[in-house]
Amino acid sequence: MILAKGLQRLIRAGSITLIDARGRSHRIVGETPGPDVTIRLHDRSLHRKLALNPRLRVGEAYMDGTLTVDDGRLYDFLDLLGLNMASLEAHPLVAVKMGLEQAVRRLGQYNPVGRAQRNVAHHYDLNGALYDTFLDADRQYSCAYFRTPQDTLEQAQAAKKAHIIAKLLIEPRHKVLDIGSGWGGLGLQIARDSGADVTGVTLSVEQQAASSRRALEAGLADRARFKLLDYRRETGTYDRIVSVGMFEHVGAPHYREFFAKVKSLLAEDGVMLLHSIGTMGPPGTQNPWIRKYIFPGGYTPSLSEVLRAIEHVGLYVTDIEILRLHYAETLRHWRQRFMANRDRVKAMAGYDDRFCRMWEFYLAAAEMSFRRMGQMVFQLQLGRTQTAAPLTRDYVLDGERARLSVAAE
Repeated sequence: MILAKGLQRLIRAGSITLIDARGRSHRIVGETPGPDVTIRLHDRSLHRKLALNPRLRVGEAYMDGTLTVDDGRLYDFLDLLGLNMASLEAHPLVAVKMGLEQAVRRLGQYNPVGRAQRNVAHHYDLNGALYDTFLDADRQYSCAYFRTPQDTLEQAQAAKKAHIIAKLLIEPRHKVLDIGSGWGGLGLQIARDSGADVTGVTLSVEQQAASSRRALEAGLADRARFKLLDYRRETGTYDRIVSVGMFEHVGAPHYREFFAKVKSLLAEDGVMLLHSIGTMGPPGTQNPWIRKYIFPGGYTPSLSEVLRAIEHVGLYVTDIEILRLHYAETLRHWRQRFMANRDRVKAMAGYDDRFCRMWEFYLAAAEMSFRRMGQMVFQLQLGRTQTAAPLTRDYVLDGERARLSVAAE
């Protein structure tokens, strides 16, 4: 069997038992310890599909139920793949396919105004109750900030907001723009804590409606408003700009356009904070399964291509921070919460077992990408001048501690 022979060459850590669609068992044991899993194929066409295009077909087969993992150990199976990803990507067939994807990667990341909104709707305009099953109460759908391993998801998300707000150095007189404002949690926190005037822009109909409703309910509608608008159509001047978890949807062909727009909106002494998923390696391609089923038009950038765009536009990078395993821990919490509420999700209108398996695969694979495959989160602080932010970082720690201590009272 070609697939089993391929696995024999690829598995260097851990072990796997493959039971093919004919019921034959193939045992592959790596050279070093790792997870030991058993997978079963229920469709003979998978023997060829998985061998030719594993980065897409493994996820599809799991969604369709034609690939199952004994004892429901999907996480261990993906951990095994993550441990052996280097040898998988070095395989000639996979390497050729990735090379072709690299050659045309900018086409998949072309996100003009109309297409960008359709891509966002694909993921963020799902039933809002779905997100309640695994996010914190504030619906922070981005990397949390774990100050200790014992932090709860709620504590870590509160710490993330405090960390970002401290870097923004917000004063009551400031006008703040939140690009990709989500369900409004960060914008509302800024308006509540600092008294600043906040404008959020999003392309998600569901998120804009929820954010506006939350602002009214909190009595903050006079200084926190949320618009259904592409950031490229925003006008005015802002003292502070923040963008969390949105840059992954911009696409490399639009990086210069993004930072040029930020510069045009930012006051001369303004500060911008960009929080985004990135990769520790050079520019690459988006995983084809994630691109097709989860984030169409999305892309995880390398720092080198982001900094190149910033340099071209002429903004100063005043601070860079890399959050390494914080997102892995965030995704662990999300995955555990989703699985605890799986039956609740399945009972929602329009969702079924296939949808639940897709979401299981997404959350587990995303976590593994941060643990095993060089994914990270970066926070870039930007300004139009060298003196936009203090010259030492003491203010960040002082600011977030002050905010967290007040919240704890």
